[in-house]
Amino acid sequence: MNYNKKMINRINRIQGQLNGVVKMMEENKDCKDVITQLSASKSSIQRLMGIIISENLIECVRLAEENDESSKDLINEAVNLLVKSK
Repeated sequence: MNYNKKMINRINRIQGQLNGVVKMMEENKDCKDVITQLSASKSSIQRLMGIIISENLIECVRLAEENDESSKDLINEAVNLLVKSK
């Protein structure tokens, strides 16, 4: 699978969020603010995981169809990955 620039940029933003959380913790910021930022980071990671799974599924189904193979197993695998990511 090819990971595009948008995906990499998302990871970079998440890293920035997490670095901000570390700084907040070092500065003994209020726990509500820390949790809010951690929650935002978690949501960003989950969205990115969904995008990667979706893109991969599209690619795998396309390849399966080109090779006259069943895509049922690929779809089940993608659904399992989505369930694990929650």
